[in-house]
Amino acid sequence: MTPPERSDPAPRPAPAQPLRRPRVLERAHNLHDLRDLARRRLPRGVFEFIDRGVEDEVALREARAAWERIRLAPRILVDVTGRSAASSLFGRPMPMPVAVAPTGSAGLVWYQGELELARAAAAAGVPFTLATNAMTSIDRIADEAGGRLWFQLNMFRDRAVARELVERVRRRGVEALLLTVDATVVPNREYNARNGFALPFRLAPRAFIDIARHPRWLAGVIGRYLAAGGLPRFENLPAASRTAITGFSTTSSVGRCEDLNRDDVRWLRDAWPGKLILKGVLRPEDAALAAEQGVDGIVVSNHGGRVLDSAPASIDCLPAIAAAVGDRMTILVDGGIRRGSDVLKAIALGADAVLIGRPTLFGTAVAGRDGALHALSLLKTEIERELGLLGCNRPDEVAELIVRHPAIG
Repeated sequence: MTPPERSDPAPRPAPAQPLRRPRVLERAHNLHDLRDLARRRLPRGVFEFIDRGVEDEVALREARAAWERIRLAPRILVDVTGRSAASSLFGRPMPMPVAVAPTGSAGLVWYQGELELARAAAAAGVPFTLATNAMTSIDRIADEAGGRLWFQLNMFRDRAVARELVERVRRRGVEALLLTVDATVVPNREYNARNGFALPFRLAPRAFIDIARHPRWLAGVIGRYLAAGGLPRFENLPAASRTAITGFSTTSSVGRCEDLNRDDVRWLRDAWPGKLILKGVLRPEDAALAAEQGVDGIVVSNHGGRVLDSAPASIDCLPAIAAAVGDRMTILVDGGIRRGSDVLKAIALGADAVLIGRPTLFGTAVAGRDGALHALSLLKTEIERELGLLGCNRPDEVAELIVRHPAIG
């Protein structure tokens, strides 16, 4: 059960989009195929920026391995002709228990990538989360994408700047605000330095050679930005910090907020009228604290293995957190989800929905809106197929099955 819901504005209808299916997507039969196609299309530095983890990538490998250890025991002799992946989140229906996670690099994998990804989410009927460091403004996304819109907030060193952004987001009718709480210190992504790919972006010799070997990306992404007026900027930052990707500074007032604390959550709860979600919770006591502060939901997340290499897999932390606060708040989980069966395992272990980040980025990198929509469609098809094989008609029925998981025996 979840707490009583505040009323939310009705979702804006998604603009009509022509039905089309680029031929390249015929080669993508699952999310792993989309990743392979994205790897071929993107320069190595860009691909590894979105695909890899930190340090020795222990957390990255474990994030996937943890899902593979979970087993569901199917039941038989059940009529599943009426099965559906449909679910609800914060009291509102959606076609499947999936939302698109914030990914600030979508604008680098495809021209206007955030807008393309938001349009795909709207077409699929699932929430889309725009990142603070996105290269498309919240205003443009709200005006042109439609659908259920969420916004991810990285707290700024200058809280006055954060207040201005929160007010700007509020005026656009955004449904939910996700405060990232697990990345207050710059993580150690050594491969970015090796590839010559980091922010601010500098065209090191290795990166220059890498980009030259990918002319389709160079012309289709960077070339189009230059033709339209210049390299992409961080459009959600204050005007003084709204620099191009070559000029971003992590030491400015909008850099990492190492003093993020409970007072910030209390302030956001008072200032934000919509749903408030904390992203990056791995401990039951932190989830309980969030519930006590009036937070509407949490994302059980290790940031996809991209922040702390010794962090446990998100799914391994989910059962204890669900037991502690599942009757008081909405719970989402992310990290390593690549199959429809992973979504159902998350529901069985106590989540209300999942967030996915890399899979829709891979789809965007391959074919823009159509590629991202293909990723979401693949996931929905797998969920529905898996329900039938498990002898279930709805995602919430999976919780009744026997689940083998290290945390519960």
